[in-house]
Amino acid sequence: MSEIRILGVLVEDRSQAAVRVQEVLTKYGCTVKTRLGIHELDVPGWDASGLIILELTGSADECLRLENELWNIDRVKLQKMVF
Repeated sequence: MSEIRILGVLVEDRSQAAVRVQEVLTKYGCTVKTRLGIHELDVPGWDASGLIILELTGSADECLRLENELWNIDRVKLQKMVF
């Protein structure tokens, strides 16, 4: 069984970072097997942020390149799980 890689992407300021995040995700589209976007409009202060859950596929090197590009975007934080 191969690894299962899950990447959580917290976009703290969607108005500033969403376009760049989308560009990176499009660039690595073949590496993203599943994508789930969550944002909360009913909680004060959370309307400007969003959470993206990604299930990654492909080589570890390609996944690492995706992670590194996301890390380089201001107001974006990552958490990773590998099973």
